Amino acid sequence: MTATAYATTDAVVQPLNARLAELHAERVRTWDPAVLQINIDQRAELVAAASADDRWPMVGDAIADAELIDVESGAFRLQARTACAPTVLLFFRFAGCPACNIALPYYNETLWPALRARGVALIAVSPQRPDRLIEIKQRHGLDFAIASDPENGLGRRLGITFTANAATQAQRTPNGPWIGETTGTGTWELPQPAVILLDRLNIVRFFDVSPDWLVRTEAETIITAIDSLSL
Repeated sequence: MTATAYATTDAVVQPLNARLAELHAERVRTWDPAVLQINIDQRAELVAAASADDRWPMVGDAIADAELIDVESGAFRLQARTACAPTVLLFFRFAGCPACNIALPYYNETLWPALRARGVALIAVSPQRPDRLIEIKQRHGLDFAIASDPENGLGRRLGITFTANAATQAQRTPNGPWIGETTGTGTWELPQPAVILLDRLNIVRFFDVSPDWLVRTEAETIITAIDSLSL
């Protein structure tokens, strides 16, 4: 991934990872150091575990159909959507996640217009309950679909989910709602941010996962990958 700013027709756009770096810098300035270290350690642990991870799909793999729930229109079959157009799935954590509230508006600004112009659909996916997940779409006026992945079914099948470590659970539980309560899933399981491009046959044409949720795939990377393919 690159942190180089790039130009649109209207302005120079700040890269996503520069925006996420600013979020981390703000936490360094304002968070209790012990709490911040738990967050840093959890992300580092996920990166280390991913270094030998062979569960993720490979380009050319077929993905079995799944049922997702659009926060506005209800349940749908993934295969029915991909049959109509190649589709990018953006996996994110939940509606209240600070990093996701930076990433999704960025993708709305930079990625979605380029995909739409190329006839590619975009669906952002989280395990959070639809009635809670809709909040992030409404807050930012997102133009692409937002969908719930019930019980992390698709995310788990793709090998991108994780469960918070003991230190994270111990730190967060006494300080307000825990993740399972926030998402409505009743578990600590969340997806790692990931981007997957499926063609009309549900074949993986591009895949990128970010075990550290403060490092995510730039729009330019996704667009370049799509332009290199025949879809």
